[in-house]
Amino acid sequence: MNRRNLIRLGVAGLASGIIVPKLVLAGASSSSMAGGVYYTKDAPGRWSKKAAGHLPAIELDKNADKIGVRIVTGHEMKGYEHYIVKHILLNQDFEFLDEKLFDPMKDSVPISTFELTNYSGTLHALSVCNKHDTWLNFIEV
Repeated sequence: MNRRNLIRLGVAGLASGIIVPKLVLAGASSSSMAGGVYYTKDAPGRWSKKAAGHLPAIELDKNADKIGVRIVTGHEMKGYEHYIVKHILLNQDFEFLDEKLFDPMKDSVPISTFELTNYSGTLHALSVCNKHDTWLNFIEV
């Protein structure tokens, strides 16, 4: 293979690595990923019997322009054997807002609290289990 063909092949490979994933994901809605990338109450996938203990519950406390967000997962913390790794809070566009990591040797219950200012829209909460993957729930603010 001559040098020019090698350069063309390299450029084509680089372009396909950038463009193709965007084309594939552009048509994917968040609901089409449920049960594949993450699990929900309505799409528990292979963990249908695990939804009750893994789906994060979201509670809001609204005071003026501040919103307190409390996420609770009804899951036991069995040391490093089986536990909730973290809670992640995302905005309506699935952009990262905050997270709380849990230490299964110190945290007996997976509860996290967050404070938001002047937020409206959908909040998404993720609960990540070390054995049963990631679970998503949401609430309107």
